[in-house]
Amino acid sequence: MIKVIVADDHKMIRHGIISLLKEETDILVIGEADNGKEVILLLQKKMADIVLMDIDMGDYNGIDATKQITKLYPDVKVLIVSMYSDLSYITKAFEAGAKGYLLKNAGKNEMLKAIDLLMRGETYCSTEVSAKLVAHLQGKISNKKKQEGIPLTRREMEVLKLIAAEYSNPEIAEELFISIRTVDTHRRNLLTKLGAKNTAGLVKYAIKYGLVE
Repeated sequence: MIKVIVADDHKMIRHGIISLLKEETDILVIGEADNGKEVILLLQKKMADIVLMDIDMGDYNGIDATKQITKLYPDVKVLIVSMYSDLSYITKAFEAGAKGYLLKNAGKNEMLKAIDLLMRGETYCSTEVSAKLVAHLQGKISNKKKQEGIPLTRREMEVLKLIAAEYSNPEIAEELFISIRTVDTHRRNLLTKLGAKNTAGLVKYAIKYGLVE
């Protein structure tokens, strides 16, 4: 039997999930909670295989609870079940130790598939979640490749980042422990190398290649 705890601060959603799981002969719901703290208290009394965890549950939310579970009960697998598809929530969930991320618009079959994969030691993401993670990863790889092709020295890169951050020449000199004259030399070299006419051109280049936000 797969022992499951369902955590969601909305009773209707929580009971809806429990009702679906009770139809399965190989799944046993051993507890329910409406916040992260209650999940930890339940695990102290009954060990579960999987926790279906909402994110937004007040002060002790699903991300905090997942971190704690990962630390105290590393064998317990957390499957996030959330309405949030934002990349920030997704990355925070996996960084906290979640093994899967399921959106609340998923159907029963997808939920059962996710549970099965987690029990096999794999991870699971809803299609929309996977697409966002892949796009994020591709963006990071693309920026890295762009940066690798920049014909600048390490010091020139440092100066360019500070210029883009609106530092003045004296402020750059102080930040990098070099003379103002040296900063001015680096600035002229940057304009020449990058074919820029002014500071605005340098900033545009820095943004284009992901050196600054």
